[in-house]
Amino acid sequence: MHIGICAVGRMKAGPERDLADRYLDRFSKGGPAIGLEFSGVSEIAESRAKSTDERRREESRKIAQMRPEGSALFLLDERGKNLSSRELSQAIADLRDEGRRHLSIVIGGPDGHDPELRRMADRTIAFGAQTWPHQIVRVMLAEQIYRVSTILSGHPYHRD
Repeated sequence: MHIGICAVGRMKAGPERDLADRYLDRFSKGGPAIGLEFSGVSEIAESRAKSTDERRREESRKIAQMRPEGSALFLLDERGKNLSSRELSQAIADLRDEGRRHLSIVIGGPDGHDPELRRMADRTIAFGAQTWPHQIVRVMLAEQIYRVSTILSGHPYHRD
């Protein structure tokens, strides 16, 4: 199963990008052995629309157009469900084992996700109730994707 990240907003060069890239590189090397491949990061520009609702709709349309047809969709959102790393691993393994060919994990813009995109999502996941800067979320997601691969392969990186 291919796992791709779609992010509203661009990540500039710097230590956060370097760290996210390091985890995604580790995932790229270890994931194929357990049937998971990294398909990359797609970035879309934040909408410049005047209203919050229109910005969300515009960004959601772009996200929907970028997703491979039939892909599973996980949204990152502070109102989502907090999952342990093991629960996230199991959710991804279940999709893989069901024969899903692609998973898109989406980091929304500053205004969050459009309700229509939320309805399309297989899961809405939170990294806690706090609001995190985009760069930090990207690093946390990259690390969790790498952690998923280590959990599923039995690698000792994750300790309970």
